Amino acid sequence: MMASVTGLLLFFLLAATPTLGSSSSSALTSYSSSSKCSSRHRHGSSAACGRSFRISNDMFWKDDHPFQIIGGDVHYFRVLPQYWRDRLLRAKALGLNTIQTYVPWNLHEPEPNKWLFEGIADIVSYLKLAQELGFLVMLRAGPYICAEWDLGGFPAWLLAIEPPLELRSSDMAFLHYVERWWSILFPKISALLYENGGPIIMVQVENEFGSYGDDKAYLHYLVDVARKHLGHGIILYTTDGGSRDTLNKGTIAGEGVYSAVDFSTGEDPWPIFKLQKEYNAPGQSPPLSAEFYTGWLTHWGEQIAETDANYTASSLEKILSRNGSAVLYMAHGGTNFGFYSGANTGQNESDYKADLTSYDYDAPIKEFGDVDNPKYKALRRVIQKYSTVVLPHPPSSNGKKGYGLISLHKIASFSEVRNSIYDPIKVVESKHPMAMEAVGQMFGFLLYESKLPVMETSSILKIQKVHDRAQVFVSCTLDKTGGSPIYVGLIERWSNRELVIPKISCSSSIILFILVENLGRINYGQYIFDRKGILSDVTIDGTVLLGWKMYPIILDRFNNLSNANPIEQVCDHRAGNTSPHHRLKDHGYPFSVKENISEEPGFYKGRFYIDEVKQVKDTFISFRGWNKGIAFVNDFNIGRFWPSFGPQCTLYVPAPILQQGENIVAIFELHAPNPGLTINLVEKPDFTCGTKHPRK
Repeated sequence: MMASVTGLLLFFLLAATPTLGSSSSSALTSYSSSSKCSSRHRHGSSAACGRSFRISNDMFWKDDHPFQIIGGDVHYFRVLPQYWRDRLLRAKALGLNTIQTYVPWNLHEPEPNKWLFEGIADIVSYLKLAQELGFLVMLRAGPYICAEWDLGGFPAWLLAIEPPLELRSSDMAFLHYVERWWSILFPKISALLYENGGPIIMVQVENEFGSYGDDKAYLHYLVDVARKHLGHGIILYTTDGGSRDTLNKGTIAGEGVYSAVDFSTGEDPWPIFKLQKEYNAPGQSPPLSAEFYTGWLTHWGEQIAETDANYTASSLEKILSRNGSAVLYMAHGGTNFGFYSGANTGQNESDYKADLTSYDYDAPIKEFGDVDNPKYKALRRVIQKYSTVVLPHPPSSNGKKGYGLISLHKIASFSEVRNSIYDPIKVVESKHPMAMEAVGQMFGFLLYESKLPVMETSSILKIQKVHDRAQVFVSCTLDKTGGSPIYVGLIERWSNRELVIPKISCSSSIILFILVENLGRINYGQYIFDRKGILSDVTIDGTVLLGWKMYPIILDRFNNLSNANPIEQVCDHRAGNTSPHHRLKDHGYPFSVKENISEEPGFYKGRFYIDEVKQVKDTFISFRGWNKGIAFVNDFNIGRFWPSFGPQCTLYVPAPILQQGENIVAIFELHAPNPGLTINLVEKPDFTCGTKHPRK
């Protein structure tokens, strides 16, 4: 059904509806997760006897002992499974006793009723590993998570349903899909609740709803569904900003749901914790900052966000020193691999800001796992003062290697191979342009094609609404290859300018091509219903252009395109490769490194070799001199690059993606490549690229 989902599945492979607004649970006098060790208890088992996690006297209690949550967010879906243990051990050495993680619905149900719980989506294995390493878990089950993640974790196919769903509301059509999702998720994790011998002490419903709406029926419905699947023992919680307005709208009174808060780092926490008490039952309000911000997110076109280490640590101590609890957001940020990074808006939906591929977040555990930095050390010093155990020594940094300069070869321009990178049966024809989701293209790119009338002069092309970035081309050629199109210009969501189409003399009809890129769906705020593609009519000199074909682009197909000249690694002392098959001259491929450079998108490939297993290390691809595109390493989509806009110059390549022997880098560049057709594999990340405005 969905043309781009196949590639995403490959990438990640490393019921009855309650009555709306009804309440199947009464308010609890004590929020608790405890095992009664009774045959009458739905989830009870002898292994779990005596285990309890509860709230009373404005404190958390673990097995009847006071417990201070010193936690951190580490998201399994932003870390390769091979590195889960590594990152969690670093969190352990930081002093954390609890791991918090979101659960992104769109990762686990990429297509309706197609479920994914393997590889990076193997949440059960992640939770079991956390328990093995001695952590408790706070599970943020959604269905909405925000998280700077595409569409706030909602599956994009929800946007294709007609009539349109009202996301995050008591719209029964929407709630049907929520119930179906949770009916799959919750049975998988119920055995991992603390009362049943597992690590999960609390489950969050929704996320910061008070910053979005005030549909209490929706929130009560979520509680009903959670209780139905998880029972009444587990502590359910909400998280909202520490203001009266957000807490009024986001908390769930009368359901025994614990209300946590978040607020800006550096604010005085204790007046906010005092306000928090008003939204919990008497004695049921242990002070908890469920998102203590160690850093902040960064959008493309901004300077990288950084916060002072000592200031952050001092702010944390203000909470811990008075027996408050806190969860570091983020303890380890990780990476938005593939197309899953989200976006935000300002005053209107055209004020659009896409998130970086990196989700480093200036967290104490860096994107690539290193902890030898001032923030980690400062936070660890504070946490050690309030920890009940001596903290283990932090693991050594993982090895990194700069494999050096890699020469790439242009396989083909986009127009030369466009008939090879879509599935003919997925092509959709319609009178008017359709949204990406409507034609089944959930991520990446969609190519729109139409015929232009004969033009005796130049014409004005206008697209009233495009999400997010459209490259416009015209061509006379009607044969299979489509010839070499003429680049007309760029229309972006945030500028939405008109384009002048020059007069073209053609013996046949003029073909208009519009390649639209989805830069990531909005994950926060009122404009979250963020369909992609051309969302309005296209006009030529004010006349609506009719008759469209839409081609879903399957980018993983270009990895199989043949190229006449194999690409080799340029000899470089940093690569550590000296065997004859690493030298270009031994193959005799006399191509020019500046061939076929144009404004048309193109596909490029290069290869490098790693001689020994011990040389397989983390690395970073520097895209300095390139413009914008998508990069694959050994068929793994490592994310978007956009150094011409910045600030991110490099993409992180974890060692598990690499292998001894040949490694292939494939790039889809949307504009002109680096003039030398080279990339550089370096040892350190770089966030100093960019200009004030995106490329025009």
